[in-house]
Amino acid sequence: MDKWKTLKSEYINKSPFGNIRKDSCELPNGIVIDEYYVNEYSDWVNAVVITKENQILLVEQYRYAGEDFFLEVPAGKKEGNETDEEGLIREVREETGYISDTKPIFLGEFMVNPATQNNKIKTFLLLDAYKKHEQDLDDTEEIDVKLYDFDCFGELITTNKIKTQLFTVTAYFMAKNYLVENNHYK
Repeated sequence: MDKWKTLKSEYINKSPFGNIRKDSCELPNGIVIDEYYVNEYSDWVNAVVITKENQILLVEQYRYAGEDFFLEVPAGKKEGNETDEEGLIREVREETGYISDTKPIFLGEFMVNPATQNNKIKTFLLLDAYKKHEQDLDDTEEIDVKLYDFDCFGELITTNKIKTQLFTVTAYFMAKNYLVENNHYK
């Protein structure tokens, strides 16, 4: 199997939220797709945050494209020269007011949607979190902080009792698997 060739590339739109690029691509079999659209976004970091009381910390916010409110793990993009861990810790603190004295545990890095997006998400686990600050939200953010029992949260996902999105589901089950494999709980 061979990669596709980019014959031409132009930006349709550029904004602080991301860019839309239109490419002309040639497939290995010679077929040319004249209009293949790519969404360019910054890479993200997210974390499953678990409190000392074994509760998962989630943020609930309105998502315009989904036309509803969704429960999500705290997430965002790095700013300036931040490391992944620094960006993650800042995002969690700003969105929730929670911090942890433990170092974030890296769980994995994944493409978000490689068919049409170029960004990755790095997922972490943050243990023993506790509330120390008030939220420090951007003008465009309105976020409610929610706590759920970590052990029961998977059932809420698998029975569709909550509205969430795929990277929260993936992060939760990765964190649960990590905790089981490392004997944090049974």
